[in-house]
Amino acid sequence: QVQLVESGGGLVQAGGSLRLSCAASGRTSSDYTMAWFRQAPGKEREFVAGISWTAGSTTDYVDSVKGRFIISRDNAKNTIFLQMNSLKPEDTAIYYCAVRTGALVRAAYDYWGQGTQVTVSS
Repeated sequence: QVQLVESGGGLVQAGGSLRLSCAASGRTSSDYTMAWFRQAPGKEREFVAGISWTAGSTTDYVDSVKGRFIISRDNAKNTIFLQMNSLKPEDTAIYYCAVRTGALVRAAYDYWGQGTQVTVSS
């Protein structure tokens, strides 16, 4: 089992920034991929960004956040971050951290955090 705890959500004005964190504990592995998803009211959950855990890690972003969001990791702390800049009202959602074993893909994640609310006011 892997436990994930997100933090860093909150209320921010459009154009502002927030930094989310996700700490993993339990049976973590060197071949875990970690990612951020989000779910807005009335919408399906969508992939936002992901990062592989290997050296020379690769990243992936949904088009709507490219150039504004940056995903990064701290291997020593089993933690990933999502720096969110130039936030827009449409970024408002519950943001979830997720983990899977294997390659960086946009689906089929095994473990999920409880989520953190991000609200962007116009």
